[in-house]
Amino acid sequence: MTISVGEARAIARRWVSEEASRAPGFRGAYLSGSTNQMADDSAFPASSDLDVMLVLVVVFMVTAPLLTTGLRIDLPEVKAASTPVKDARLLVTVTKDEHILFGEKDVTASIEDELRTNERVQKESELYIRADKDARYGIVAKVVAAARSSGVRSLNLLVQPEIEEVPEGPASKTGGKTK
Repeated sequence: MTISVGEARAIARRWVSEEASRAPGFRGAYLSGSTNQMADDSAFPASSDLDVMLVLVVVFMVTAPLLTTGLRIDLPEVKAASTPVKDARLLVTVTKDEHILFGEKDVTASIEDELRTNERVQKESELYIRADKDARYGIVAKVVAAARSSGVRSLNLLVQPEIEEVPEGPASKTGGKTK
């Protein structure tokens, strides 16, 4: 579709008179740009639109990567007491190579079905999850979602508590006895 410069100016004038003139504080408008000195019967150059599109493409290319990055968060070190596991049969383990074990059984492909059909899980509504520190968040989230959809009300995430190092002194070298 080819449009003449005169038609483009007429469209701009019509828009100003019908739309822009209703805006509060409107005082008038004037035409400017690369087509200002062109005759009305000249073809409207596509390059005017392409310039605008090129600028928009560059702006989006620069800003798009910024929109996908999140905040960097440093999680705190875990200082927790050891949680005793009531029943090893209620323990789900997530390995760093993305295997999910329920007790000793590999249930990677069927975790939700296993939890839904297990009598102990349904009776106790409790589950312990132990995940390797290098396990991906997504696989742990899959286990949590499966537990919730299976009716588990009490989820316990097991962690390795930090071990406080006791500085070696005369008492620690002799088993707590002093000479």
